[in-house]
Amino acid sequence: MTAPSEGSNAAASGGKLDAAASGGKLDAAASGGKLDAAASGGKLDAAVLKIASVVVLGAIMSILDVTVVSVALPTFMQEFQASYATVAWTMTGYTLALASVIPLTGWAADRFGSKRLYLTALVLFVAGSVLCSMAWDISSLIAFRVVQGLGGGMLMPLGMTIMTRAAGPHRVGRVMAVLGIPMLLGPIGGPILGGWLIESASWHWIFLINLPIGIVALITAFVVLPKDQPSKSESFDFIGMLLLSPGLALFLFGVSSIPEAGTIASARVLVNGLIGLALITAFVFHALRAKNALVDLYLFRNRQLTFAVLTMSVFAIGFFGAGLLFPSYFLQVRGETTLSAGLLLAPQGLGAMLTMPIAGQLVDRIGPGKIVMVGLTLITAGMAVFTQVGVDTSYGLLLGALFVMGMGMGCTMMPTMTAALQTLTDQSIARGSTLMNIVQQVAGSIGTATMSVILTSQMVTPPGAPEGAATPDADMVAQLPPEVQQSLLSSLADAFGTTFLVATCVMVLALIPAAFLPRKRAELPAEGTPVVMH
Repeated sequence: MTAPSEGSNAAASGGKLDAAASGGKLDAAASGGKLDAAASGGKLDAAVLKIASVVVLGAIMSILDVTVVSVALPTFMQEFQASYATVAWTMTGYTLALASVIPLTGWAADRFGSKRLYLTALVLFVAGSVLCSMAWDISSLIAFRVVQGLGGGMLMPLGMTIMTRAAGPHRVGRVMAVLGIPMLLGPIGGPILGGWLIESASWHWIFLINLPIGIVALITAFVVLPKDQPSKSESFDFIGMLLLSPGLALFLFGVSSIPEAGTIASARVLVNGLIGLALITAFVFHALRAKNALVDLYLFRNRQLTFAVLTMSVFAIGFFGAGLLFPSYFLQVRGETTLSAGLLLAPQGLGAMLTMPIAGQLVDRIGPGKIVMVGLTLITAGMAVFTQVGVDTSYGLLLGALFVMGMGMGCTMMPTMTAALQTLTDQSIARGSTLMNIVQQVAGSIGTATMSVILTSQMVTPPGAPEGAATPDADMVAQLPPEVQQSLLSSLADAFGTTFLVATCVMVLALIPAAFLPRKRAELPAEGTPVVMH
């Protein structure tokens, strides 16, 4: 989730939500940018919810696509005759593109207008989706996923900009809860939709499904979103962009290449990773001297934001790193179909659906500290169950563990983001949210690469199994003698269990910075103009 720039367009300086005066409609022409808290009672009124419905539609489309692709990885392996490490780039390429555009989104929203840029992002995402459906090999699919990621990477930051301008800073927790809806529907609907489309039609339709949804999103966004005008913003940090965006992309490319290279000593890993790290280091020195740096590193003087960043970093490494393993376990070890695997993942989303709205309200009342601690504890407990997975582990136990993990996610991600933003001033909050989003994407990519390396290193081909059987598909397993099948699947289950153990330990570590998050309601900054997020 991201939070677009300390924008200074019409909706930032104006865009006042005055429920009493305008009958619950967004008065884009009004001045002062204040929220009539008395009229709204702190709740999200009809005008804000109307805008939210448009924003959530775009967010659901982009997040669904991530979870849809996760269950399609084995299908891509068969379709394109590629290894798991290679097809995983369909996920990694999307993330690389997303991380690269985050630093640019806030400035572009000011320069071109948030509504105009949001419509452009939708077009780019849908165009990338159609291109993905036409991919002829794994390389073209990865390339088109990058195009898709450039659009998808802007949808959530821009949606956050539009929402927070409408709702104001007094209701950040509630806004986070509303924008968390796609986070709930993604784990529930994505795997199920992906499995159903792959089984009933073909893998092409997991991308083509975005075409009708995207057209509806475009029309509703054009009609509903308040019009804003481009405005002169602060001078853009081009030097910072030339250092940070390529630096992030190269560093993540190097890290993400480890599973395929099989070693950190590979030139592909080291050269890209070290060049990326050098560019990021150069950006740090530049940012400490620049007046309007792309990312304000002086924000780390804020103790609450610092611990929120640390919590988000460790959480993202463990949670998102392990997230890719769940469908793979059901598909490879348990031999489930893609549709069944999708249905089996649904409890995680249902758990988050139960707790996320409650957590959003509680954060505004009692602060994020206790809520995040409870969330991380639930995630750790649920993930610990998967450290013991075998070939015939009870589905009831596994589904219960996923449900508990979902409840924990609903109490962790948005409250941690809120903790980083709620004590910052209007100018700082945009830069703080940019920082949080970069951290989240980088940490998630590192986690995915790390867990993939651990899983791959633990996979051992048992005696009697053919070469390459350590990463089997259903057809290969069916052709093996029963005793070899059992040995192969048991070895694979052990590999998953060991990898989940590492992820569980990482989640325990996340409790340390989370313990320093505030455990009472934060005092809002004195300035009350609408928050503009990255």
